[in-house]
Amino acid sequence: MFSNLIESSSHRRELKRRGSFFFMTMAAYALLFIVAGVISIQAVDARLSEQDLELVTIMPLVDLPTPVTDPIVRTPTQPTRSNHNANQQNVHIRQTLVSNTSDPRKVPDQISAEPNKAIPVPTTGIVVLGPKDSDPTGGADNPTGSGGGGRTVVRNNLVVLPDPPPAVLDQRPVPAVVRRPVLNGYAVSLPKPPYPETARRVRAQGTVSVQVLIDVTGKVVSAQVVSGHPLLSHAARNAAYQARFSPTMIGETPVKVSGVITYNFVMTN
Repeated sequence: MFSNLIESSSHRRELKRRGSFFFMTMAAYALLFIVAGVISIQAVDARLSEQDLELVTIMPLVDLPTPVTDPIVRTPTQPTRSNHNANQQNVHIRQTLVSNTSDPRKVPDQISAEPNKAIPVPTTGIVVLGPKDSDPTGGADNPTGSGGGGRTVVRNNLVVLPDPPPAVLDQRPVPAVVRRPVLNGYAVSLPKPPYPETARRVRAQGTVSVQVLIDVTGKVVSAQVVSGHPLLSHAARNAAYQARFSPTMIGETPVKVSGVITYNFVMTN
């Protein structure tokens, strides 16, 4: 029992020592965090103050450009009777204010098939209402101008259209041989083969199919029996060589044709 009391007191001292060490460590960390936060706030304030000074120093005063305004249209209360303003530079006189067709900001209210006889308002210069239409002499940007003696000179703007692109030709390759399943309906001349006497004696009959190759002129240049009675094959093959076809064209190019000619051998008696 005495030994238990001694052990309990030593454990209590050990726990107290550990607790004091833990609290001292936490206090030291807290102090370090507070110092770091104060230093970072001061650094941010110093940086912001330096940036403000730099902005004030590098941004000088700049004169703003004068905004571009649309052409001034003056409408006097009384008609202008003097021609003095007509001779001034960039002053145009119009009896009726009609918008130019090249101005996308003004769309006509109505569409008519009759031509408009009024001269449109120019895109530049000063326009005033007057008793007659006139423009300053030598205006380069004006569609119309007043020449000597009061004559009105109309300047037509020619529009040059580009040439249309060349037509794209079909560049697909032409096949060397065109294949068709049955050629009987395409034949110009299809002679019937004679019934072989040997086949007649044994009463051989049925359909014989001959695979043929036709050249560009329509002539059979190759014939091979693919099915049918052997006693009827020779006569069908000879008849296939005598068949004639019209030339087969793809576009303007003649091609060869491959297909099958069928012959039906039927005994009548």
